[in-house]
Amino acid sequence: MATTITADLVGGTNVNITNGRHVWVADEPTELSGTDLGPNPYELLLGSVAACTAITISFYAKRKGIVLDSVSVEYSYDRIHADDCADCEDDAAGMLDHVTSQVYIEGTFTDDQRKRIGDIAKRCPVHRTLASGIHFSDNVHVG
Repeated sequence: MATTITADLVGGTNVNITNGRHVWVADEPTELSGTDLGPNPYELLLGSVAACTAITISFYAKRKGIVLDSVSVEYSYDRIHADDCADCEDDAAGMLDHVTSQVYIEGTFTDDQRKRIGDIAKRCPVHRTLASGIHFSDNVHVG
């Protein structure tokens, strides 16, 4: 399924984004010379993964007839030194992009359901895409 998003610079760092059905805004905070009219691009990226995680859990629970009391997902992004990353490959050097998640799922579950929902929480399509890497085909037209 192909997805197309269009982003148009409105002024300064203020960007209108559309998928053809919805319009949303991105911007930079004032300390980066933005007007803070919307989330910055990293916040939008994290929001995409967080929303996908919550939706994936919801779809799974509905399909299995599991009642969820609540689902709350938090992702944070930082750049860390490779030396500080216990989960990284030995040959990593310099700085790394690092994302941490906190997923809170409330309900009454059996032990098997609890384990499976925990596994499902890490399997949203956006998370998997980002974790496996993305190939870009860039076409820049300067007129």
